[in-house]
Amino acid sequence: MNKIIVIGSSNTDMVVRSERLPRPGESVIGGGFMMAGGGKGANQAVAVARMGHRVIFTAALGRDMFGDAAVSSYQRFGIDTSYIVRKDAPSGVALIMVDSAGQNSISVALGANNSLSTEDIRGVLEQVEKDDIVLLQLEVPMATVDAAVDIAAAKGARVVLNPAPAAVVSEQTLSKLYLITPNQTEAQTLTGIEVKDEATASLAAQVLCSRGVGRVVITMGSLGAYLYEEGRGEIIEARKVAAVDTTAAGDVYNGALCAALAEGKSLREALTFATKASAISVTRVGAQPSVPTREEVDNF
Repeated sequence: MNKIIVIGSSNTDMVVRSERLPRPGESVIGGGFMMAGGGKGANQAVAVARMGHRVIFTAALGRDMFGDAAVSSYQRFGIDTSYIVRKDAPSGVALIMVDSAGQNSISVALGANNSLSTEDIRGVLEQVEKDDIVLLQLEVPMATVDAAVDIAAAKGARVVLNPAPAAVVSEQTLSKLYLITPNQTEAQTLTGIEVKDEATASLAAQVLCSRGVGRVVITMGSLGAYLYEEGRGEIIEARKVAAVDTTAAGDVYNGALCAALAEGKSLREALTFATKASAISVTRVGAQPSVPTREEVDNF
């Protein structure tokens, strides 16, 4: 089975739940607080591990208690942390507010994540082999993402980019991707097309493919996900659940998707699997605490 390498961010999430999200300048009394592991890269690595796959995770953490706790947590999940680097900078922190409908508002202090350099990832990229999956996001410097895509693609790996948070990605990098997985906002940032339904998702996906992307999956929340490959598109329906907290739903989706691809599933089959994993995650509070086990997904 091909291995999965995740290169990206690691944060400690501090979550406050309240009836609604505050407006600018307003204070809202919250009802509960929790602190848990987060960061898009780390969440995705945990999701891969929980699906029962070998995963190597590369990130930059501070030499502080948050960094120590994060590494220990990843090791308990069975993640290979050999290529995590420690920096003279604070570990990343995310402040998350969640309302009664499960919607969230997030502010991230990137800290050490912002110093993950091309040099820092050379060691893990030496481990990349043909048909491995390399999964990246955009909470680390773009130059590092570009270099990782370039090297991994040259080795014949399947490079998957979750372009979150929304940012412009160069056509050179786009042209080397096996798959890109934006949400509606990210798809609009990349293409200039407002994605509201299947028709506009199709237009955005075609623009991305015209720039060299191999395959496109646009996630659209309760509307499902739009898959576009080999000139054809279709909606993969979302599972209906009572959402409690949508934090990390996209990360769980991406991790589970890559795990399924590593097993040899077709992209459509992998998306159906990822949809189940993500649906379970939104019924739970927190980022990494919400990631389901493989057994839970298989039995959903």
